[in-house]
Amino acid sequence: MSATLLIQTAFIGDVILATALVEYLAQHEPGRPLDVLVRRGNEGLLAGNPHIRRVLIWDKKTSKYPNLLRLLNQIRREKYGRVVTLQRFASTGFLTAFSGAAEQVGFAENPFSRFFTRRVPHVIGDGTHEVTRNLFLLKNEKLKIKNTRAESTENVGSTLIFNSKPKLYPTPADEAAAAAYAAVGEYLCLAPTSVWFTKQYPEEKWLELLAALPADLPVYLLGGPPDTAACERLAQAANRPGVVNLSGKLSLLASAALMRGAVLNYVNDSAPLHLCSAVDAPVCAIFCSTVPVFGFGPLSTFSRIVEHPGPLACRPCGLHGHARCPLGHFRCALEIETPQLLAALAEARAWRMR
Repeated sequence: MSATLLIQTAFIGDVILATALVEYLAQHEPGRPLDVLVRRGNEGLLAGNPHIRRVLIWDKKTSKYPNLLRLLNQIRREKYGRVVTLQRFASTGFLTAFSGAAEQVGFAENPFSRFFTRRVPHVIGDGTHEVTRNLFLLKNEKLKIKNTRAESTENVGSTLIFNSKPKLYPTPADEAAAAAYAAVGEYLCLAPTSVWFTKQYPEEKWLELLAALPADLPVYLLGGPPDTAACERLAQAANRPGVVNLSGKLSLLASAALMRGAVLNYVNDSAPLHLCSAVDAPVCAIFCSTVPVFGFGPLSTFSRIVEHPGPLACRPCGLHGHARCPLGHFRCALEIETPQLLAALAEARAWRMR
């Protein structure tokens, strides 16, 4: 049987959400080989995934377009039976349209979609989750995808129609790295940063939360190497013991393994939210300038969303966030109250005791 290629060369969270398709295809087409194309730097997310035959890598930082052409030649040599792009950008549409595959699938908004054999509208804002939007690309009688609501995930703020969820597979080395910190007993994880300023809960608000959290709960600050300085500022300024900066010290999969064992994980609308979904870690997601109805809410069994307590005429101000608040007040974040976040922790502890 000819192989399938999934293309998702965007950011960490996008690759994590794409693993829901990997899980679905593994269940419904178990004999069909599956490859995945990601950007360089994200391949580690798929390490240990038993359903993926091969991970292809696009280096976008050096010789971006020569590398794109080399990828096209590689894809054509593989003679894939199906190529599916999960992106709406021309580069991955180009790879799909000229892949030579019998099935070329993607979203209608892709500039190359006119050449696809199947194209599906990508609608943001109606409450449909991105996982569902991606799975609609494969909706056909052969795969027998039915439009039936999955078991509800409380307070996710968007609709997951299909039962398939993203899933990551931490390696034994990742599990061991996490276990060294999980051995303390109960603990919290906090991922305080985001690429976008208006999607990031402000530092002073994180400090308010850290001061109010139970003193008996250690708090691990998580992030990548670029987040280390911000996490260190929080650790140094926090008015409480037991705050440990692990930013840049754990791989993404090791971070996911650590988050899985936490009493609760506090995250922004960013990649750590999706890490939680992919290992079913309890999560409290803070939405500042963006809104859950965009379709990127948490999918963990225990999920809570915290956002501005009242309507704001200026929110949402964009799909991806901004480098600064367009109106200069950042009320959507600054007016979120610490008791809202503490309530999520109380619920998480009660949920663990059920």
